[in-house]
Amino acid sequence: MKTIPMNIALDRRKPVAAQRDRLRTSHRWLHELLNRGVALLREWRHRARSRAELATLDERMLRDIGVTRADVWRETSKPFWRQ
Repeated sequence: MKTIPMNIALDRRKPVAAQRDRLRTSHRWLHELLNRGVALLREWRHRARSRAELATLDERMLRDIGVTRADVWRETSKPFWRQ
């Protein structure tokens, strides 16, 4: 049976560890990308719902919050992806 010196055995593991670290980094990057995508979709949905709700308010409610019908039209005519 042939014995392998410890320093050579450890050197063989370095490429595997480096590959594992690269894989973890790419997984973190992908996870972050997916999280940002989900957050963006939630924000768009929130905007669409808020604008739809704003459009349903009557004149008295609009006056209470200090918004005119022109402000409502301007806000509700925006696409959901615009702030």
